[in-house]
Amino acid sequence: QVQLVESGGGLVQAGGSLRLSCAASGRTFSNYRMGWFRQAPGQEREFVARISRSGANTYSADSVKGRFTISRDNAKNTVYLQMNNLKPEDTAVYYCAATIQSGIYTQVYDYDYWGQGTQVTVSS
Repeated sequence: QVQLVESGGGLVQAGGSLRLSCAASGRTFSNYRMGWFRQAPGQEREFVARISRSGANTYSADSVKGRFTISRDNAKNTVYLQMNNLKPEDTAVYYCAATIQSGIYTQVYDYDYWGQGTQVTVSS
């Protein structure tokens, strides 16, 4: 079992930045590939970014590419999402998730463990 707790959300103006953190506990963090997803009101949960176990490989959705960066610190059992140049359409609840699966792992069903989410609101 892996427990995930997100933090760092809040209200920011368009063009601003936020850094989300996700602290993991339980099993060995470095065994898990990690992802960030988001869900806006009335929308399905969508993939944002993912990172390999070592942190060497990352992949982001086209909608955030060049603005958001995923990273991890295995010594701190934490994964981060640096969000720059935020837009109102980035407003959503952001979730981190963990999986032992390999491959592409960009789908909700690829992930075994989820955090409770943190709200990000971007005002225009």
